[in-house]
Amino acid sequence: MVDPGTSETSGLDSADLCAPFLEQLPVAGVAVTMFGGTSAETLVSASDELAARLDELQFDLGEGPRWEALRTRLPVLIPDVHSHPYSWPFFNKALLDTNVAAIFVFPLTLGALDLGAVELHHTKPGSLSYKDHVIAAALAGRTAWHLLRWILSAKSPDTDPAENNELMSRREIHQATGMVLAQAGTNAGEALLLLRAHAFANGIPLREAAEEVLRGHLSFAPGNEGRGNAALQ
Repeated sequence: MVDPGTSETSGLDSADLCAPFLEQLPVAGVAVTMFGGTSAETLVSASDELAARLDELQFDLGEGPRWEALRTRLPVLIPDVHSHPYSWPFFNKALLDTNVAAIFVFPLTLGALDLGAVELHHTKPGSLSYKDHVIAAALAGRTAWHLLRWILSAKSPDTDPAENNELMSRREIHQATGMVLAQAGTNAGEALLLLRAHAFANGIPLREAAEEVLRGHLSFAPGNEGRGNAALQ
C-alpha cells in the first residue's frame, strides 16, 4: 500500500481500507479520500502509485468523477474512460498519460454526513456487474463507518456512547437516537454515532443535536441530504 504521508490518519490502519475492495472486486487499484479533521481533504490510503496519482490529479485539477460523486452523493461508474459522456477536459487529457481504462467512484456518506470517497480503477475497460456494484456499495458503507469512528475517537475526548452513562440516561438523546435509528435504518449504536458525528461536525452539544432531530429540523433518512447535511470539518 502507498503511504499517504500524512499525520492526519495516525492511528488509522489505512492499509485495511483498500484490501477488501481489491480482494472482492475486479479492480486493479483503490484510493480512499477523507474530508474532515483538521484539513479540508486527506488521502487516507492508496493501493498503488497509480491510484494515488489519480486522486492527486482530481484534487489538483478540481474536476473528475470523484468530485461528481461527492456533489451528487451517488456512485459515478465509467466503464471506458475514453468514451464516457462526462465533460472533464483537463482530467480526461491527464488520463491519456496513464493506463487507466475504467473508473468507479463511490461516495462515503452516512445519513447527512459526507465523509469522502473511494476511487476504484482498472487498466481494462469494462463495467461492474450488478453483484460487484452491490459489493462495492456495501464495502463503501463499511469504510465510511470505519472513518467516522476514527474521526470521532481521534478528535473528540468524549466519543464512546457506551461508556458515557450520563449522556445515555438523558431522555432527549434516547428519543432522538430512536428516531435516527428509524430514519437511517441502522442499529441503536450506529444511530447514536451518527447523532454524535453531526454534533461534532457542527460544533454543538449532543443534546442540541438531539433537539434538532426531535423538532424535525434534522433528518438522517435517505433523500434528506438538504436537512442537516454536513461534512466533518
